[in-house]
Amino acid sequence: MKSSLPILILLLIAAPAAWAAEATAQTLSLTTDNVGYIAIAVFTVAYLLVMAEEFTHLRKSKPVIIAAGLIWGMIAYAYAQNDMPHAVETAVRHNVLEFAELMLFLLVAMTYINAMEERLVFESLRAWLTRKGFSYRQLFWLTGVLAFLLSPVADNLTTALLMGAVVMAVGSDSPRFVAIGCINIVVAANAGGAFSPFGDITTLMVWQKGIVDFWSFFNLILPSIVNFLIPAAFMHFAVPDVKPMATTESVRMKRGARVIMGLFLATITTAVCFHNFLHLPPMLGMMTGLGYLQIFGFYLRKTHDRELAGYSETKANEMMGDVPPFEIFKQISRAEWDTLLFFYGIVMCVGGLGFIGYLELVSSMMYVDMGPTFANVMIGFLSAIVDNIPVMFAVLTMNPDMSQGQWLLVTLTAGVGGSMLSIGSAAGVALMGQARGTYTFFSHLKWTPVIMLGYAASIMVHLWVNAGHF
Repeated sequence: MKSSLPILILLLIAAPAAWAAEATAQTLSLTTDNVGYIAIAVFTVAYLLVMAEEFTHLRKSKPVIIAAGLIWGMIAYAYAQNDMPHAVETAVRHNVLEFAELMLFLLVAMTYINAMEERLVFESLRAWLTRKGFSYRQLFWLTGVLAFLLSPVADNLTTALLMGAVVMAVGSDSPRFVAIGCINIVVAANAGGAFSPFGDITTLMVWQKGIVDFWSFFNLILPSIVNFLIPAAFMHFAVPDVKPMATTESVRMKRGARVIMGLFLATITTAVCFHNFLHLPPMLGMMTGLGYLQIFGFYLRKTHDRELAGYSETKANEMMGDVPPFEIFKQISRAEWDTLLFFYGIVMCVGGLGFIGYLELVSSMMYVDMGPTFANVMIGFLSAIVDNIPVMFAVLTMNPDMSQGQWLLVTLTAGVGGSMLSIGSAAGVALMGQARGTYTFFSHLKWTPVIMLGYAASIMVHLWVNAGHF
């Protein structure tokens, strides 16, 4: 029995390689088959349900998860009929691996954001802004600039919600200011996220794929600034030139908040170093950084009573229920699981359509017949209607032969294109819910022409300043 163990291990190691070889050598083109047509129909119906989430209140992850199972099930059946079952299994495993790396990366980032939120980091910033007595125009620019600067580190959704809360708190008596302020925040958050590997899921996908290295993303800083400033300059004159009454609200960050902020930066540094110098997936560095937070969380729980230091025994007993110990798994549980599962469904659906052969056809039509520059500009318009995650994953799956300048262009357009419509980005959708009735689809649509002007200008600036990368 012992002597058979090494043989068994060798077989387990060799099997995936054999399946991969079979998958490479033998694939079926199902683009003109009923399986392909039904797969397209299933994905279309699922995505229509995703787009109707605001009205149906059906979480967006549910239809795409079911669609993914149906699409791959039909593909597997077609291949089984042709005695080629292992080809589909290998393709599924490849797509699951891509999803797993991105999910673990995002899970750590979300956990840190939730931990900082629990320690009242963002509430403290919001209270500070609302009690400083800025005018509406000053606050318009301040929230926009902060959204632009925060979104490269925190994700653009969290940044938009934070700055949106500030705008709504100060502009409660001015719906006009709230609407314009929210539009400015959406544009700024999307623009800021476009030049950082951590600012948006699309930039993260490009970085993790190894197509663009970490520092090359910062070539998009100037185009991103232009994308933000041009619409903001036009909207500035529509902001009421009034100074609202300052509030007296003050929020004190909980113990350990600054350390957690430092650990988040250390985690990002670890991920970058793992990827750049050790050629390991960034996910591994992020998971190592989660360990940093777990150790510090253990310290916070063990020293929990220090949070009540300075209070009388009676007062401390009263507060005990309101100041629970820091618990790392509570922060993990508060991650955007619907978003992560939606991402799983999209990766699997698009991967299935690519395995059928549709993405190869689209790639040939867009990037060969139309040319990469035109195709990448159109990607931005498409991401204003459809979520940029499936759009970018489709481009990465097609993997057209492009220069680094073109990959940076599609990263820019997919990131900022969603600003043209309020439904084009997670930041816009979230703020429509937060400022319901004030910031709406049509209030955003009113400013779409100047946002499109900023979109066009950012592309021109990229083609000019990064001409050496084409």
